[in-house]
Amino acid sequence: MVLDLRSWFHCFEAHSTLLSQKPQPLFSPRSLHPPHQPPSPYAGSMYHGSPLLLTLLGPLTVKRIEGQPDHLLCSLVFVIADVVSAMLICAAGEKLKVACSSSLQSLGLHNLSENSERLPSGDFAALVYLWNPFTIVACVGLSTSAIENLMVVLSLYGACSRLAPLAAFGWVMATHLSLYPAILIIPVILLLGYGPDAPPRKLFCQRKNLEVGNSTPSDSCSEEEAKNQLKVANVFSWRPVVFFLFWTLLWSSYVLVLCGICVQQYGGLHELFKRTYGFILTTQDLSPNIGVLWYFFAEVFDFFRNFFLIVFHGNILLMIAPLALRLNHRPCFLAFVYIVISSMLKSYPSVGDSALYLGLLGLFAYELKDMQFSFFLFSGYVGVSLLSPVMHNLWIWRGTGNANFYFATAIAYACLQIILVVESVSAMLNHDRKLTKLYTAKLQHIKS
Repeated sequence: MVLDLRSWFHCFEAHSTLLSQKPQPLFSPRSLHPPHQPPSPYAGSMYHGSPLLLTLLGPLTVKRIEGQPDHLLCSLVFVIADVVSAMLICAAGEKLKVACSSSLQSLGLHNLSENSERLPSGDFAALVYLWNPFTIVACVGLSTSAIENLMVVLSLYGACSRLAPLAAFGWVMATHLSLYPAILIIPVILLLGYGPDAPPRKLFCQRKNLEVGNSTPSDSCSEEEAKNQLKVANVFSWRPVVFFLFWTLLWSSYVLVLCGICVQQYGGLHELFKRTYGFILTTQDLSPNIGVLWYFFAEVFDFFRNFFLIVFHGNILLMIAPLALRLNHRPCFLAFVYIVISSMLKSYPSVGDSALYLGLLGLFAYELKDMQFSFFLFSGYVGVSLLSPVMHNLWIWRGTGNANFYFATAIAYACLQIILVVESVSAMLNHDRKLTKLYTAKLQHIKS
């Protein structure tokens, strides 16, 4: 969930000053509380995020440097977070490129391997994320989406590198900050178990059977090599997964203890869960955003509200298993698809979500080079980016429009995300079919 820490701390500062200066009546409710006690961060509806994030970043929004804007330090933190995210995306892209090239060479598809090596997908993805207008807008607006994106990318990078503690830390913190990254546990486990993205595993099994079948008793070395070839790609490794689950429990315990300490005087963990995850799941705030749920729940009858809450959140859960079964050999791409789906159906989406999945999309530039409607999607995103603030200004500030003006851009934005998911998955599956046909033709040529 995207939050503006600066506004809460300015109100906090003003409220604390009034409490310290204004005398209270004898029987005032405030007189029952200890003097100078700061207000709860969850009082009202201004803040619904992590108390840890508020504790770390909040003071930077009110700490002033002489002659500089009061939010300079906090802005620098968000800029650094975006730069680190871009560096991690680049590093993850390099690992994906190396894994893809190795897999294609082991299958004997050397031409495709050379073509994939020529395209620096990691650098391209990092540039797309770093210079994306959505990333810049989120950073300028002091949105916490930069920190959330950093945790998601950190988890994926740790999983690609098979660093279980790093992957667990990123996943726990991302889930703690936004809840929706919880579904990324499936691609993270697949990355740790199978390794980075690779062609369909049945191709490796066919090659292994072919080499074993063609080997002679005197060629025991060749037979042993064929049996052990691509063992990582075919056998699920449970050791890093067990380490990941252990570190997940450990980091989760640390986070819960620290959160309990931060909010013990404000109602404890129960109040924390109610004001953060409960606020996300119940969609209480209907302020206009780039999503579609705010308009829908503003129009729907209260009697059907709980039903449609289950429908919208259930849609995310229902798509997890089918996609995981079909794309289990490409866990990084599976994570990208999950992020797009959650960005489309989450309660409070932001442009920072788009910045993340558009950056990750660059990692698969080679596989998705034949994706249809690419120009239409690019034009659509540009059009929505230009029209959305205009319609918002006409409705909210000038009063010359109505909610339908702005909601039309939100509908268009949701449709673009649907098209992006459908076409990217279709292009990836077509790429796998192309590899299967090429390798099948190669096997037939060898046998003949």
